[in-house]
Amino acid sequence: MHETLKELKGRLLEIYDLSMAAAVLRWDQATYMPPGGAGARGRQMATLSRIAHERLTEPGMGRLLDRLEPWTAGLPHDSDEACLVRVTRRAYDRAIKVPSAFVSELDEHASLSYQTWTTARPRNDFASVRPLLEKTLEMSRRLADFFPGYESIADPLIDYSDYGMKASSVRAVFAELRARLVPLVRAITERPAPDDRCLRQSAPEADQLAFGLEVLRKFGFHFERGRQDLTHHPFMTKFSLGDVRITTRVRKQDLTDALFSTLHEAGHAMYEQGIRRDHEGTPLADGASAGVHESQSRLWENLVGRSRGFWEFFYPKLQAAFPAQLRPVPLDTFYRAINRVERSLIRTDADEVTYNLHVMMRFDLELDLLEGRLAVRDLPEAWRARFESDLGIPVPDDRDGVLQDVHWFSGPIGGAFQGYTLGNILSAQFFAAAIAAHPGIGAEIARGEFDTLHGWLREHVYQHGARFTAAELVERATGSPMTIEPYIAYLWGKYQPLYGLAGEQPGALAGRRAG
Repeated sequence: MHETLKELKGRLLEIYDLSMAAAVLRWDQATYMPPGGAGARGRQMATLSRIAHERLTEPGMGRLLDRLEPWTAGLPHDSDEACLVRVTRRAYDRAIKVPSAFVSELDEHASLSYQTWTTARPRNDFASVRPLLEKTLEMSRRLADFFPGYESIADPLIDYSDYGMKASSVRAVFAELRARLVPLVRAITERPAPDDRCLRQSAPEADQLAFGLEVLRKFGFHFERGRQDLTHHPFMTKFSLGDVRITTRVRKQDLTDALFSTLHEAGHAMYEQGIRRDHEGTPLADGASAGVHESQSRLWENLVGRSRGFWEFFYPKLQAAFPAQLRPVPLDTFYRAINRVERSLIRTDADEVTYNLHVMMRFDLELDLLEGRLAVRDLPEAWRARFESDLGIPVPDDRDGVLQDVHWFSGPIGGAFQGYTLGNILSAQFFAAAIAAHPGIGAEIARGEFDTLHGWLREHVYQHGARFTAAELVERATGSPMTIEPYIAYLWGKYQPLYGLAGEQPGALAGRRAG
């Protein structure tokens, strides 16, 4: 069996290398590639995706798994061998249902859509991407139909990102969360908003980037195994566990946009850098799910990066880096500014309290598209109507409306957005578990020390990679299934004193009835 396992790992290593080579091409397209390379780049990525898919779906791969499964059935559930065979079988069974030609076609189309979006959004030009989006929708439905027997057409697409979740289970979580969030948003936005003019000041790009890199070093991001570059829509990618890349963007009239983007992507990257190196070259060298991955970006960006303790240490350093802008601004004013709650247009700029309303809206629109209740041609208007209903502000144009997110223009429609809210929920649950284990973490953060928190996350989350499902990992790390309670407690504990909210948390009684 050890020789059979060795053969399996050899096959998986080739697939891994092909996938990582494709990741290099995608990163280059989003950072340095000249526009003239777009056509060939789409073809190149499609070729690599097709070959990797063909390697994964070879009959020999299935025979190896058939031989290994009876052996690993006698091993502990959490043994490396049992985890590898289990995760590979899941990937194999899913892949054999999708033709390689379709995988290639989808990848090439996604590349073209992305390149078109990068110019369409600044021009507020939905018409130029509409035909591509219509094809994306058609291909997303085709992809789902390779997996018959679903309750919702979105279920197979969700399963790719958050294994074990369905549209119905996501809706249930969202309904419970919305019942608690909407009253909180209403209570906060009825109060005077903090003054955030101190953030809306011009600052040199190089200085903004330098400050962000200083924070990353403190966090424990390994620059010998990672780097940062600029892009249109920030993201994290990896070419191996020894080469994990993040990207950011800089707005010269916003002192903290690049910083929080950097902290967000670094959370993703530190997860990848913390995966056990002996998982390299296998499906285990990945995150447990989109939701778990997002929990790490939100944890480092928000629970750490927007905390009072964090800025007690870093604010004097930020003032020193930007004296003309911040020297006269007290810490309390700055802290309130970076935690300002308001109904706003852009998801990636949204505060912690309203952010999930953006995600829920997108999730519902995706279901409407996939299930045939909404046509792509009507999407901009549906976006405006839903946005004004949910967030109470008009959408002035498509650039800051339906074109703002890259997701529908770089991959299938469906299966991506729910991970952001699941990640918010899990970020608080993981953080609460870390604090319970090490009550001094808060004081350490105020001293600019992050080793204890980072170490707990490496031990309980990062090192495992994809060995466990998200549900298994959350239970092992926190002692309970996923629950919204730590997240709601975190939001209330932070924003109640910030906004002087009186009485019991809005929605608490409804939450107890639902629980």
